[in-house]
Amino acid sequence: MSRKRAVLDTNIVVSALLFRGKLSRLNALWKKKAFTIAASREIIEEYVRVLAYPKFKLTEKEIKVLVQEELLPYIEPVTVNEDAKGVCKDPGDDKFLACAMAAKADFIVSGDAHLLDLKKYKSCPILTAEKFLKKFE
Repeated sequence: MSRKRAVLDTNIVVSALLFRGKLSRLNALWKKKAFTIAASREIIEEYVRVLAYPKFKLTEKEIKVLVQEELLPYIEPVTVNEDAKGVCKDPGDDKFLACAMAAKADFIVSGDAHLLDLKKYKSCPILTAEKFLKKFE
């Protein structure tokens, strides 16, 4: 069986990279190649932009190391040819849906109510991090 692909919402990636706790298990799982992170250029750019928020108090060097060593080696780049405009109440979240379809992802993982309320997009389930983590127990 091939490794599962998951599109991870930005809040999930940032929590997995920066905070101890349940979500840090995701970081360990993607490093063990238990699943593959599927992400478009737009999503990767958002990951980097959010890591640079002042509240996280990361230097440019720390962000670069996190992205280049902890994230990019585990990402399968996805080219998105179709958008999913207008599907989600928050238009900023449509990129995760479009990426999931382009990647033929098995899951979208999010902590965002706008995405979670959809429950699934086409054939792709949208799960909380907790539900996604249960798949690896």
